[in-house]
Amino acid sequence: MAKGDKYALNDKPKNGRQTFLRLVGFVGHEKRMLAVVAVLIVISIAASLGSSYMLRPIINDYILPGDIPGLIRMLIFLAGVYLAGVAANWIQARILNVVGQRTVLRMRVTMFAKMERLPVAYFDGNQHGNIMSRYTNDIDRISDALTDSLANMLSSVLTLIGTFVMMLVISPLLTAISLVTVPVMYLVARFIVKRSRRYFTAQQAALGGLNGYIEEMISGQKVIKVFGQEDNVESDFEELNLDLNEKSKKAQFYSGMMMPAMQNLSTLNYVIITIAGGLLAIFRGFDVGGLAAFLQYSRQFGRPINELASIYNGIQAAIAGAERIFQIIDSPAEQADEPCAVVLPDTEGDVRMRDVVFGYEPGKIILHGVSLRVAPGCKIAIVGSTGAGKTTIMNLLPRFYDINSGQITIDGYDIRDIQRSNLREHMAMVLQDTHLFTGTVMENIRFGKLDATDEEVIAAAKLTAAHSFIRRLQHGYNTVLENDGHNLSAGQRQLLNIARAAVADPPILLLDEATSNIDTRSEMLIQKGLDQLMEGRTSVIIAHRLSTIRNADRIIVLEQGRVVEHGKHDELIARRGRYYDLYSGQFE
Repeated sequence: MAKGDKYALNDKPKNGRQTFLRLVGFVGHEKRMLAVVAVLIVISIAASLGSSYMLRPIINDYILPGDIPGLIRMLIFLAGVYLAGVAANWIQARILNVVGQRTVLRMRVTMFAKMERLPVAYFDGNQHGNIMSRYTNDIDRISDALTDSLANMLSSVLTLIGTFVMMLVISPLLTAISLVTVPVMYLVARFIVKRSRRYFTAQQAALGGLNGYIEEMISGQKVIKVFGQEDNVESDFEELNLDLNEKSKKAQFYSGMMMPAMQNLSTLNYVIITIAGGLLAIFRGFDVGGLAAFLQYSRQFGRPINELASIYNGIQAAIAGAERIFQIIDSPAEQADEPCAVVLPDTEGDVRMRDVVFGYEPGKIILHGVSLRVAPGCKIAIVGSTGAGKTTIMNLLPRFYDINSGQITIDGYDIRDIQRSNLREHMAMVLQDTHLFTGTVMENIRFGKLDATDEEVIAAAKLTAAHSFIRRLQHGYNTVLENDGHNLSAGQRQLLNIARAAVADPPILLLDEATSNIDTRSEMLIQKGLDQLMEGRTSVIIAHRLSTIRNADRIIVLEQGRVVEHGKHDELIARRGRYYDLYSGQFE
């Protein structure tokens, strides 16, 4: 039971700045709406800064002289400025909500489109739950940051700049004094950022690993229960959960330090400015209104820093999530077709393998110089012990993996010179593990050929002995299947997969243990259908029950990645070699 994800867990976090800029690039597609948001933010900041500056004339020109009518007029005007700022804030928040949702929509589409172009090896090497975590947890982190934090971040930066300018206008000396704590703030923030970014990245990776483990345990509940492994599974889960807990606590601890540290430094800064401003008012004649306005700005100067500190948690989580999403987007896609790749004409189905050498990992060879031929319209079966390399051959024919050396041809064309999509159009594969999509029975069979008519779908079901049980379903072909067809038996699910291959009507059929999940009675019913389905087609069969491939035109016996015997059933039995041992062993 895998607990990790070699693609997802990365000890060294990527460049946070580069990830942030890429994230901004996704947001940048909404330029017009962002321009409106920028204008509204400027209005909001101008209202905030202007209302603070108005304290100076209000105190100096109206409160101290005792001009009550003038004071009332200024207060009404001040209320109007505040209302304009509130309205601008409300509108820009609504617009940013739309921008945020459109951005994560675009990221999901980009990630899903890239996922569809990734090689099979990627999915073989990743926990499916960990991949799903990127579509859910990581995307949600980004959505929250864009919706709640982006406006605050932009507003805080601009407010910081505007406040600094206004402080310079009022008193350059007090402004210089207020900057005493800025280097300390910078050093503290740098210390916290450096450590928390690493823990946020580790937190998201641990969360993905935990989700992957949960997904495996949910799908494997029957196995867990039948072997009584509940306690061990709980122990493993607790270990992963505690790991996530520790990393989350460290991430939250360091990010949580930011805001109180900045607030305390801002308070210290305010105290220093108050003392210095009071001394200037007493000994240098600095006006009281100017001092009040400057103190208000000094509070505003610390507020955007505090706000940036408060949203730092969400921003770091979003960057960590974005890193994991970009790992999928940046993963090498399935190797592109050669520029001169051909499209097969009407395929006869002459399949040949010549001295094929292949290994999934460097230095671990699975196939050692395998050669075989399947003549057009012929049916060959590949048998052998577990791990002999049978399924590997099935993976190589449609180019899920590329061979290390040797050659595989179809009608004389090297499959590496054929467009992948076109190559796979000429094949249909029925795997040992069934998979049904959420939808009707009709839609699941039609997945093999999307433009198939209802009559063609029904004919395929009849051919593969699926029609009789489909008719007995509550809604027949319109019965909706969910959760991988959990309401069907294993044999019924496999029958639908075989019907899906039948409706595709390919010249080449690949059957990888296609009847292993079907009971003996069902196997007898569909064997005739399979024979009809394979009639006139090139067929490659991997069979668990050797009795089902007795009528194969040729049987290939594979052991440890090498062809050790080949011939017809009767010939191989007469030789009393490896095939004889395998065949006899099933009846002992």
